[in-house]
Amino acid sequence: MKALVYTNTKEVIYRDEPDPVPGPGEALVKIEASGICGSDMHAYHGKDARRVPPLILGHEVVGIVMSGSRQGTRVVINPLITCGSCACCDTGHSNLCAQRELIGMRLAGAYAEYVVLPEKNLIEIPKSLDPVHASLAEPTATALHALNLARMKSHRPLAELRTLVIGGGAVGFISALLLHGYGCRDLVVAETNGPRRESLIQYVGCQVYDPINDAPLGPDDFDLVIDAVGGAVTRKSGMAAVKPGGIYVHIGLMDSAGDLDIRKLTLFEVTLIGVYCYTAADMRAAAKAIEQGLLGDLSWIETRPLSQGAQAFDDLDNGRTPSPKIVLIP
Repeated sequence: MKALVYTNTKEVIYRDEPDPVPGPGEALVKIEASGICGSDMHAYHGKDARRVPPLILGHEVVGIVMSGSRQGTRVVINPLITCGSCACCDTGHSNLCAQRELIGMRLAGAYAEYVVLPEKNLIEIPKSLDPVHASLAEPTATALHALNLARMKSHRPLAELRTLVIGGGAVGFISALLLHGYGCRDLVVAETNGPRRESLIQYVGCQVYDPINDAPLGPDDFDLVIDAVGGAVTRKSGMAAVKPGGIYVHIGLMDSAGDLDIRKLTLFEVTLIGVYCYTAADMRAAAKAIEQGLLGDLSWIETRPLSQGAQAFDDLDNGRTPSPKIVLIP
């Protein structure tokens, strides 16, 4: 099969790879669409020790099942493979399973014509649903998981909270779309990429903020801060922006450098929530949200042939696209 393989820092190559063969309890899926995730970009930059080249990246996947009991169905793939029997899995926190694996991390991912997954990780969707749209289920599940955790910690509905989203990539963009759908109108998204800020204005209708050129945000000004970048600079600005008694949701994993203002966190009872991935329930809810049109028409997605994946990575790396999501088509 053809695949896009991460071979070195800032290098992905479109080449022939062996066809995957399903084992017991697994299914072969013919990939229809696979999105480029920010974590794939971290690997591309050589900053993810868990992703060792040569490796097929990619975990935001939609395809047609080619083997097993569900042959012929269109599915969204839950790329997080867990044991299903530990205390975390038993209590609905499968994303925290100590044995969790993610395709495109150590296992072969989905920038290819085919991928193999456990049948339990396949979520059936209507064949009428656009596979490009459905490929957003994975980042949507991450956003839903984060917002649900924030909702459980908030004393007021999310719609009432003055909210700052840091980062207008896919997870930040979708978080803003969902918040706007919940009725949140006091919403600001911080994004350094100018064309992407224009996309946020056009498709979300929120306020945008340029961290490089705009005046600094006021301190203690937001009830809820969602950090979809996760870098030293965003942690510093995000903690400065959150109100006493507010909520700071940390999703991004750009780096682990820098300090977190523990003094403010303690003296002003700021709730800090770490977010990793999603549960199986989040994935199902995300697929249903897309099917029901809760994210709008999704016309902001950009598609490229898998064969042009190297150029897509380079364009994302250099900020040449206004879209927060490029989806590759085998």
